[in-house]
Amino acid sequence: MRPAVILVALLIATPLAAQHDGARGAGKGMARIPAGSFVPLYDRGQGAVQVAAFRLDRDPVTRGDFLEFVRREPRWQRDQIRPILADANYLAGWAGPLDAGDAADMDRPVTSVSWFAAAAYCKAEGKRLPTVDEWEYVAAASATMRDATRDPEATRAILAAYSRPRPDPLPVVGQGTANIYGVRDMHGLVWEWTQDFNSVLVSDDSRGIGGRDQQLFCASSAVGATNTTNYPAFLRHAVRAGLDGRTTMSSLGFRCAAG
Repeated sequence: MRPAVILVALLIATPLAAQHDGARGAGKGMARIPAGSFVPLYDRGQGAVQVAAFRLDRDPVTRGDFLEFVRREPRWQRDQIRPILADANYLAGWAGPLDAGDAADMDRPVTSVSWFAAAAYCKAEGKRLPTVDEWEYVAAASATMRDATRDPEATRAILAAYSRPRPDPLPVVGQGTANIYGVRDMHGLVWEWTQDFNSVLVSDDSRGIGGRDQQLFCASSAVGATNTTNYPAFLRHAVRAGLDGRTTMSSLGFRCAAG
């Protein structure tokens, strides 16, 4: 599968009450996301996009989760990963290849992971990374609305979350208010990888950025937008546009999907 990469960073809304599947680890689980549709930020000539039912991790993957993975799969440890699969800052916040921190750190979101490593983790769990459409569909939701993208109050709250400096260390996962699907921390905790993070604005191989539409980074990014007031979505797409498959950032993590 070609390393489809676009922005990690943040999601949209979706259907009513979430049901949850059990998963490994205390407080873990997946939310069942009903099928539905949403209008993407950039019109692809098809209007509303249909999203099939799927499941999504309620919370981002934690350091503790990823530590278990690299113990089982040594090739993904910091001192053994191939340079083609991650840049030099891969897992830079860890004290050692198998030292992700103290007990409190185990519940913080894992960051500084490349797209390749995130995809490998999800595959090892029998899951996958969510697509941009799936992520944005869920991220559009508030605690009470399936699509809050045109709600000024909801937009202001997300922008405030994006603009706050991220603390060091990051907070533990699961502290944010769940949206209508039971999914938490989609905005403001970390940006998040998606399966096809570069699918919207690239024409070259997904591992690079050479063919991307650089207009995304200036005022012309609003041209063709379906909702020019959805500032959070513009930010997410801009972040994704700056990524390639090897990229790692201290503010970039992920969660997995299934179905």
